[in-house]
Amino acid sequence: MEIVWLIAIVVFIVIEAVTYQMLSVWFIGGAICGLVAKMLGAQLWLQMTIFVAVSVVLLVAFRPFAIKRLKTDCKTNADAAIGRKIIITKEVNNMKGTGEAKLDGLIWSVRSDDDSIIAEGETVEVKKIEGVKLIV
Repeated sequence: MEIVWLIAIVVFIVIEAVTYQMLSVWFIGGAICGLVAKMLGAQLWLQMTIFVAVSVVLLVAFRPFAIKRLKTDCKTNADAAIGRKIIITKEVNNMKGTGEAKLDGLIWSVRSDDDSIIAEGETVEVKKIEGVKLIV
């Protein structure tokens, strides 16, 4: 039965490594406690009870704290473009797939969020960024 707990521990570690959602890490602690209970001679029902209890306690007690500590409002330099005024350097026409503007010395592809055509030389505001395109 120890092998089952070891497999569970490895599976929870892999899930956490792949998803990085701070969910399965708590089950790792529960599985370790279940393994220890097995090694001390506990019956299966007690091992499972310990696994569930420890996992739930760890999840409820520490997940909100961990999420708060790990949460970052990751903003990129490109996010700083939102709300800025830019001058269109090539007509914006979503149907033709054209549109360019210069922002901080870099040429960006530009698309209109309402499919309107925007003439070269007009000043517009950046509303959002989708991939490598400014949406105005």
